[in-house]
Amino acid sequence: MTYMYYPGCTLKTKAKKLDKYAKSSMVALGIDFVEMDEWQCCGAVYPQAKDEIATRLSAVRTLEEAVRKGRNLLTLCSACHHVIKRVNHDMCTDENIRLKVNNFSQFDKPYAGETKVVHFLEMLRDGIGFDELKKRVSNPLTGKKIGAYYGCMLLRPGSVMAFDDPENPSIIEEFISAIGAEPVVFSYRNECCGSHVALENKKLVQGCCKKIMDSGIAKGAELLVTACPLCLYNLNNSPGNNLPVHYFTELLAESLGVIVNE
Repeated sequence: MTYMYYPGCTLKTKAKKLDKYAKSSMVALGIDFVEMDEWQCCGAVYPQAKDEIATRLSAVRTLEEAVRKGRNLLTLCSACHHVIKRVNHDMCTDENIRLKVNNFSQFDKPYAGETKVVHFLEMLRDGIGFDELKKRVSNPLTGKKIGAYYGCMLLRPGSVMAFDDPENPSIIEEFISAIGAEPVVFSYRNECCGSHVALENKKLVQGCCKKIMDSGIAKGAELLVTACPLCLYNLNNSPGNNLPVHYFTELLAESLGVIVNE
């Protein structure tokens, strides 16, 4: 299976580490992937209104290209994954949205949600398998106590994202164990960092981030990992930040002995 890899805007600007370490790790693991040509922004925020068609079009064009080329769509940014997967669900289940999008887009063949959207972590778990990943680790991160920070967009709504148990997820903890470190489970690991109100209410965001950090520290975490550029930015720029925060792909590459030129 060759994955069609969708990076998204932020991974080419502020979140270059998330992208570079992921691609270098895929090469090291022998994963067959092709970055999508001329990809577009996913839309950044999932449109809640049922009659909001225009803001779904970019995601649908991405999905349609993947199915047309016979590939699963591999995503990495939590926000991109959230938007694209939810729009794909709309195309599967909402006849009105599906009809209007296809009438507007005029694809050679109407798109009805056929693409399988796979997050990078799901690819590691379900495609490679964490047991196999563990065998490929050449530089295990032994002794590191790492907290998995999921945020909200990977997990919710649970019935649509179908990523993991939204209240008690384990996929990132399993990943941490596979690369040789000790996962730290803390209560605020799946709470929102406040990213969507970052511009209008910085104090609220700072309060959310402090609760997350304090929760991780209380359980003994030495650092946090995330898949979300928005979460990483808010956590790292929160006043009184006492924990380093990294993309999970950075630690994956380190455990595989991959050297990346930043």
